[in-house]
Amino acid sequence: MGIDVRLGVGLALLLAVTVGVLTWARVPRRRDVLTATARAIIQLTMIGLALRGVFAAPPATIAVLAVMLTAAVATASRRLAGFTTATRRVAVSCLLGAGVTLGMIFAVGAVSPTVRTLVALAGSIIGGTMTACTLTGRRLGDGLRRRWDEVEAWLALGASPRRAVLDIARDSVAEALVPALDQTRTVGLVTLPGTFVGALLGGASPAGAARFQLVVLVGMLCAQSVAAVSLAWQLGAPTRRPVDPDADRRADRGADQDAAGSSTKSGITRSVLRW
Repeated sequence: MGIDVRLGVGLALLLAVTVGVLTWARVPRRRDVLTATARAIIQLTMIGLALRGVFAAPPATIAVLAVMLTAAVATASRRLAGFTTATRRVAVSCLLGAGVTLGMIFAVGAVSPTVRTLVALAGSIIGGTMTACTLTGRRLGDGLRRRWDEVEAWLALGASPRRAVLDIARDSVAEALVPALDQTRTVGLVTLPGTFVGALLGGASPAGAARFQLVVLVGMLCAQSVAAVSLAWQLGAPTRRPVDPDADRRADRGADQDAAGSSTKSGITRSVLRW
């Protein structure tokens, strides 16, 4: 059996278990799992072919980085539909976080300034800013909707909109950084990150792989901190309560649950009457 066939069988088994568990638990994410996996296969195949040309023609790196940044901004912005002009603000935050971090890393020579290093490092850093913006925006929106009475109290006392939201914005940034902090704390103890494993498989020494992974981890902390603070500052002066983009979906789900509950009660009542 060839390696591609074994890979396909392995992925199929993993997907079967994933979908089976979600189906058994009645978690409505089965289609998302299949869609995300299909996209990952297609996108990784395409980027694998594209990078061959990039490594042969270094100026094409700019196009690759632009595609990465555009995809990151689009993905994070879709999660922040409750805020106006979210796309522009997410773009500024991702660009600022990735630009500051990559600029410092290559300016001091922390890693070798090659096209391969830039692409590998930029992919992790830009992905980190996307995650930070998504979590910050969602935490901020949830906090504003839950604590809007507190915001109005501050405004009634004469505080500026930014001061009224300051505590909620700080909490949203702190929560958004938890995954990156946990990953950095437990590296080597709980997980061996993909960058470290990839460097080892690529022939790097364990010490060299560890050094590169350390640059990635600390760089992601820097990029995510800059991006999260930037986005919280841009979104953190609202004059009205943000819209809940999931309100309609939750209302529909609640109606379905009420209908199911009513049907169950009716069935129980009929059974009791027959008895």
